Amino acid sequence: MAILVLGGAGYIGSHTVFELIDKGEDVVVADNLQTGHRESVHSKARFYKGDIRDEAFLNDLFKKENISSVIHFAANSLVGESMTDPLKYYDNNLYGTMILLKSMISNGIDKIVFSSTAATYGEPESIPILETDKTEPTNTYGETKLSMEKMFKWVSQAHGLRYVSLRYFNACGAHISGKIGEDHSPETHLIPLILQVPNGKREFVSIFGDDYKTKDGTCIRDYIHVTDLAQAHIQAVKYLAEGNKSDIFNLGNGVGFSVNEVIETARKVTGHPIPAKISPRRAGDPAILIASSKKAKNILGWKPKHDSLEEIIETAWRWHKNHPDGYNS
Repeated sequence: MAILVLGGAGYIGSHTVFELIDKGEDVVVADNLQTGHRESVHSKARFYKGDIRDEAFLNDLFKKENISSVIHFAANSLVGESMTDPLKYYDNNLYGTMILLKSMISNGIDKIVFSSTAATYGEPESIPILETDKTEPTNTYGETKLSMEKMFKWVSQAHGLRYVSLRYFNACGAHISGKIGEDHSPETHLIPLILQVPNGKREFVSIFGDDYKTKDGTCIRDYIHVTDLAQAHIQAVKYLAEGNKSDIFNLGNGVGFSVNEVIETARKVTGHPIPAKISPRRAGDPAILIASSKKAKNILGWKPKHDSLEEIIETAWRWHKNHPDGYNS
């Protein structure tokens, strides 16, 4: 039996594929390569190019491959773009997931692990954020991910599908081997943007607001290494394979670092001064986002191993230094 990783040519998907293969799993990857990179797919994974909105493609794949579980990363995920082009997000994220579930049901596949997001919470009422906290997304991206979670819930009740939804915070870092890493276009994540400065791709990094009610005035986020995220998806597959009930889990380190702290750590790791300039706040940026991952630790047995900010940035820098133009380097 194989595990199907949808969006397995993307950032978190490709790292999950590497970890699955390291554990001796049989892995099938499907990706439309809209934002993913064929070069990031492990050579031992069987690759199919196709789109989750294409029911014929999915049915054909499920007939060719003996799939036991699905891990679903195939979604658009840029917050800013989701606000200017919301229909793109409803089309790919919601409609695509509807077609996927329809195909899974008709082919008798009943287990799915879903890559969700902390954006489902919106502005937090308390820190750290718990799975039971209210969900009021402040952007289309978070809204579509929350709607996908609700789709799983109702389909689960109607058809016996079981799911795990993983709501995670700021994914970062790169594979310890340096073989794969983060390559987005456009890049919107803080750590790769910072590392573009020592890589000669930009003159300075922008800090969006330094007047938040935090220890140094800059936003605080919970940064989690991509390999730790990958391990959580694998633990969730195991959890479902053992017959456990559907559930939702937060994933984070439970520790917050400010933008200034991340930049300072990057200066230390790279040995570069990394100039920074203050820019106006961005709309919808909460001051502090930190997860409680107690539930994932207690129920899934998950424990982050790469939880030091210095190690996270060291692995990211190893990748970006050797791949200044990403997979086109």
